[in-house]
Amino acid sequence: MPSIITSPDSPGIDFGSWDHHDFEYDYPAGLDLKPGSTQHKTILGRVMRYGIESARVISRRHRSWEDVDEKLTAYIPTTEKEKEIRDKDRRKPVSIVFPYSYAILETLVSYLVAAFFPEPIFRYEGMGPEDIAGAILLEKVINLHCNHNKVALNLHTMFRDCSVYGFGVVSPQWVVKLGKKATREGTAQDAVLFEGNALANIDPYRYLPDPAMPIHDIQRGEYVGWMDRTNYMDMLAEEQVDDDLFNVRYLQYVSSKVSSIFGLSTHSSRRSSSRYWDISLNRQVSDPVDQLHMYVKLIPKQWKLGNSDVPEKWLFTIAGDAVIIRAKPLGLNHNMFPVAICAPDFDGYSPLAYSRLEILGGMQTVVDWLFNSHIANVRKAVNDKLIVDPFLINVKDLESSEPGGFVRMRRPAWGKSLIDSAVKQLGITDITANNMRDVGAVIQYMQQVGGTDNPIMGSLRTGGPERLTGAEYRGTAQGAISRLERIAKIVGVQAMQDIGYMFAHHTQQLMSEDMYVKASGDWPKQLMQTLGVQDDRVKVSPRDIIADYNLLVRDGSIPGGNFSDVFVQLFKIISENQQLLQTFDIVRVFEYIAVNAGAKNIDSFRLKQVPPVQPQIIPDELALAQAQLGNLVPIGGVNGTTAG
Repeated sequence: MPSIITSPDSPGIDFGSWDHHDFEYDYPAGLDLKPGSTQHKTILGRVMRYGIESARVISRRHRSWEDVDEKLTAYIPTTEKEKEIRDKDRRKPVSIVFPYSYAILETLVSYLVAAFFPEPIFRYEGMGPEDIAGAILLEKVINLHCNHNKVALNLHTMFRDCSVYGFGVVSPQWVVKLGKKATREGTAQDAVLFEGNALANIDPYRYLPDPAMPIHDIQRGEYVGWMDRTNYMDMLAEEQVDDDLFNVRYLQYVSSKVSSIFGLSTHSSRRSSSRYWDISLNRQVSDPVDQLHMYVKLIPKQWKLGNSDVPEKWLFTIAGDAVIIRAKPLGLNHNMFPVAICAPDFDGYSPLAYSRLEILGGMQTVVDWLFNSHIANVRKAVNDKLIVDPFLINVKDLESSEPGGFVRMRRPAWGKSLIDSAVKQLGITDITANNMRDVGAVIQYMQQVGGTDNPIMGSLRTGGPERLTGAEYRGTAQGAISRLERIAKIVGVQAMQDIGYMFAHHTQQLMSEDMYVKASGDWPKQLMQTLGVQDDRVKVSPRDIIADYNLLVRDGSIPGGNFSDVFVQLFKIISENQQLLQTFDIVRVFEYIAVNAGAKNIDSFRLKQVPPVQPQIIPDELALAQAQLGNLVPIGGVNGTTAG
C-alpha cells in the first residue's frame, strides 16, 4: 500500500516547459496523464479542489492546536526584560510552562498503551471449526508483521495525537521490502526481504478529510487524504521499484515543488510553517516535494477513467501541486478507504473533535500565570530595595554586590551619628504568597476534568492528618480507571477494530511469500497434529490463512485494572468446597486472577503434557529374562521411585 499525501493547488507557480519533453511513460488503463494534457488538467483540478476545500475547514483549528503544543513545551518565549535578566545571571528563573498538561498527557497515553499493547495486539478466532487453524495462523502472521514493522510506535503516535488534537489518524498499508539475499555460494540475488502489514501516521495538521462527514465516519465520505513531504531524489528512486508511480521525472521542470494548500487556507498554521519549510525557502541544498495523496470515491465514466457507472475508490497522488504521479483504483477486498481514525471525545456529528488537553487549556493558562507571577515577585523581593540619602552616603559603595566590604559616609555626615537617616530598607509585601496554594487547587480541578487523579498518575493524596485508607485508594483509582477505560473502549471500536480488519484482509489478499511462525501458547493437540508442528515452528503459506474469522477487540481494561481481593477469597472458597469444584473450572478461575493481577505470559508456566505410557504384553519367560538383565523394573520403580 502506498503512502498518501495531499497538497493543494496554488496559482502563479511556474510549471516549467515540459511540453517539449516526453519521457514515454506507460500510463494505466490507457489514460493520457502526460502533464499538460486535457485529461491530466481535468483530474488535477478536481483532486486539488478536494484538498483546498478540506484545508479551508480543517485549518481553522490549527491555532487552537498550536496553543496546546505550546503548553506541552517546557518554556515560553522570553520577553526583552527577561532576556536582560538572563543575560545578567542565567541562574535566575524566568517564565516557564508549568508542565501539568504534559503529565496528564503521559497518563492518558500510558493507559492506552497498557490497554492495547499486550501481544498479540490484534486477536482473531475462527467462525467455524474448519476456520480455527486458519484464524490462529492469521493472528500469528499479523503479530509477526506488527513486531517487524514496529506498528506499536505508530499506535503510540496515534494515541498521543488523539489526546493532544482530539483525533489520531493512521493508514494501514501493505509494505514489500526488496533487496538482496546472500547465498551459500557467496553471491547475492534479488529477493523479497519482507512483506507485511504496516501503519503510516498522518499529521493532524496535514489531514484532509471530507468536512461534510462526522470525524469518526470517514468511510461514508466522498474523499479523504493528507499531505506529506519528501524529496525529488527519493521519489526518483521509488519510481524505479514501484510500478504504480509515473511522471516523476517531469518534476525537474517545476520551479517550486512545495504546496501552497495551507497557504491558501483562511488560517495558516504557525507550527506547520516552522515544521514544514516555507514556500520562500532557499532550496540550494535540498529539493523538497510536497505530495497530495487523496482517496476519492468516484464514478469512472464521469471522470473519463473507464466505462463503469458503479462508484469505485481510486487513489491519486499529486506532487508539487502540478504533476499527477499516481492514479489507480484501490482494488482492495475490504472496499474501504485504508484510513483509520480515533477521536475518543467526539460528539458524533462534527468533522473535528476537541481534545482533552484543549478543554484543559484555560486552566493550564491560569496555572502558568499564577506560578510565573509568584516567581517574578520572589525574584523582585530577593533584591534589596533601599531608600538612600545621597547627601549623607556614598551611593557607589552600596552598588557593589560583593559580600562584605564597607560603605563610606560623605563629609557632611562625619561624626554626627546619621547612619540610620542615611539608609533605610524598603518594606516589601509578597502579594503572591497564596499563588502556589491556588496552583494546587487548579491542578485538582484539572485532574477531575481530565480523569487523571493522583492514584492513576502514580502519586498518593497528600495533606490532612489522617492516613490514606485502602478503601479510599481503591475507590479513587477505580473511578479514574473507569473513565480512562471508556476512552480506551472508544479507541478500540473506532480505530483498532478497523486496523485489525484491514490488516487481516490485506494479509489474505496480498501475502505472496511463505513464512514461519512460532507455535507458542495453548494450541489444541489436534491443531498441532493437523499443522505438523515441529520444534515449535509452523510454516505458513498464503492459502493456509484463508479462513472466516471474528476480530476480537480489547475491552479497554488494563492488566491489573480489574483485580479485586474478592476473587482471591472466592478462589479459596471454591478450592475447599467439593461441590463448587465440580461446578467451576478452578484452573480458569486462577488464570483470571493471575491475568487481572498483572501477570504476563501465563501460558509459559503450564506443565508440558506428557503422553501416556502405552503398555505392551510380552511372554512371562521373556519378561523374567529382561528383568534379570535390568531392562525391566516394576511400575513403582526401585525404592518407590518412578521407572525411568
